Amino acid sequence: MIKSLLLTVDSGNTNIKWGLHDGRGWLRQGVTGQGNKALLEREWGDLREPARVIISNVANAQAKSDLSELLSRWEIEPQWANATAYQCGVRNYYQDPAQLGSDRWAALLAAWQLQRQGCLIVDAGTAVTIDALSDTGEFLGGIIIPGIDLMQKALTGNTASLKSETGKFRDYPDSTADAIYSGALHAITGAVERMTTLLSVTLGRVPDCILSGGAAPQLQPQLHVNAIVVDNLVLEGLVVIAQENSEVLKLPEEEHEKRSSG
Repeated sequence: MIKSLLLTVDSGNTNIKWGLHDGRGWLRQGVTGQGNKALLEREWGDLREPARVIISNVANAQAKSDLSELLSRWEIEPQWANATAYQCGVRNYYQDPAQLGSDRWAALLAAWQLQRQGCLIVDAGTAVTIDALSDTGEFLGGIIIPGIDLMQKALTGNTASLKSETGKFRDYPDSTADAIYSGALHAITGAVERMTTLLSVTLGRVPDCILSGGAAPQLQPQLHVNAIVVDNLVLEGLVVIAQENSEVLKLPEEEHEKRSSG
């Protein structure tokens, strides 16, 4: 039987998300804090050995080094995802295609695989990226803004009279904590809705918004657009990359056995 397990890793600024995929669906998924090497080692301690490993790393060089060390338990050379000018049906119109973050690129590929038409892709993590796809699979460009936590920290960390407190979203905040939190949420949802308006003009219709990331549950109820939440969009995109030109991952296990036996 041909081994068909794929380990995908999304190494971000705050967390490392990972998933073990068998070509048909997820067998296991997990998340650890960035830099928590010991916990990740324990989580992978009983993991079934994958046939392939593909990684998106937008964290620092130390994160890449730690992952390489952890993956050395298996005799597998990991594939480090990078944006290209064209891949999996998506054309990258970034001024320098390779400069686009591998996480944004993977999310774009996953969204195109899901929609097959123009849409807006929002990944709401430490930073929020809002990227636009055309109806012909062209990445038109996108914006990056601070996430909810970063916006709040920027205010409380640089303004002497403001304290770091947990706030709630309110239409008309009547406390400082609520005003800061609500302001951050308004800023992000406003940016998403403005980009939706711009893309609507380009497409001639209102696009769907594919929403992912840790803050997706906070954003979705406040958005006045059709927002579809997709968990672990970057991991889904890494699967798309791995499946391109990969017969091992495309075939059901029964077909693997038929081909391997003759």
